[in-house]
Amino acid sequence: MERRSMLQGGAAAAFGALAITAITSSRSLGEAAQAYPGLLPAPDATPVPNPGRPHCAVTHAPLPDPATTPVPNPPFPCDLTRTERQHLETFDELDFVVFSHAEWGRLSESHAKNIRVHWPDGHYTDGLDKHIEDLKALFAWAPDISIESHPLRVAKNELTAVTGVAHGTFSRPMPDGKGGFIQPTGKKFSINFCTVGIWNRKGTMDEEFLFWDNLTWYQQIGLA
Repeated sequence: MERRSMLQGGAAAAFGALAITAITSSRSLGEAAQAYPGLLPAPDATPVPNPGRPHCAVTHAPLPDPATTPVPNPPFPCDLTRTERQHLETFDELDFVVFSHAEWGRLSESHAKNIRVHWPDGHYTDGLDKHIEDLKALFAWAPDISIESHPLRVAKNELTAVTGVAHGTFSRPMPDGKGGFIQPTGKKFSINFCTVGIWNRKGTMDEEFLFWDNLTWYQQIGLA
């Protein structure tokens, strides 16, 4: 089955599990996240040498919940191709700098102009301008929102899957979509999320899938 048609036709949650499984080359997510085995380069790609990590056999313990217990960024997976590593580096820059500092003029460094973005509630948008508009809407009611870590980072060919934690405070009125506003509660949030990206040959994402638990988010900010 052709991968893109499969991605577009499946349910969002099922795709998330399937994409991560594919990226980690049939190993469990825990094994891939900690030891990063099995991330083989494409046949025509050149692996990036990593003298500091001569092999991937690493003893590890399960991760805590990154939303409540800070987890430092792990090393990049070993034996990535140059392109795979570049995708992950671009994504780190996207979350830690571009998104966290609302540098919307730089979003084109990681997103194609006609990008399709799939949101956790199942809807999707087309185009970079619309995506920037949606991201700005988050900062309207949580201007301090930021992403500081990526506990899991895996890449295989044109696919990446990265988890992170979004922190912020519901400190300003939130538009309710009906012309009114929901008054801020002053409550802080710390939400686990996962982003799966499909990258093109220009080094930007053609498609992005966003996953987080909206109910948990609403509960944390006092709206559920």
